[in-house]
Amino acid sequence: MEGMRLDKLTCEARRLKEIRKADLNPGDRIVIKTANSIYSVQMVSGQQCVVSGGWFDKKGISPARTHVAGCTWGGTAIKIDTIAACGLCVEFANRVRTSRVRAIFVFRRGSDN
Repeated sequence: MEGMRLDKLTCEARRLKEIRKADLNPGDRIVIKTANSIYSVQMVSGQQCVVSGGWFDKKGISPARTHVAGCTWGGTAIKIDTIAACGLCVEFANRVRTSRVRAIFVFRRGSDN
């Protein structure tokens, strides 16, 4: 999707299966399966979260306290209101960008599953 015009990206963004930051609460956990890895994102407060898996495990720094900057199509355009969206890449505050998201699972605080 690189090289796509902004108006086309905006239209495409409306059709994504996504999890928005505003829809999450402290204690909620999101499991993100990408093309290459699996990440666990535990919401702490506000936009702060604790992340493990993928790049963070490979670098030996899991769990890491950070936040999700947003989601990208692989370029510099970023959806800052989104934690994860199928087909996009998750970008963390440390500029680490995942491979494309394939599946997202949300576990609400206090849920039995």
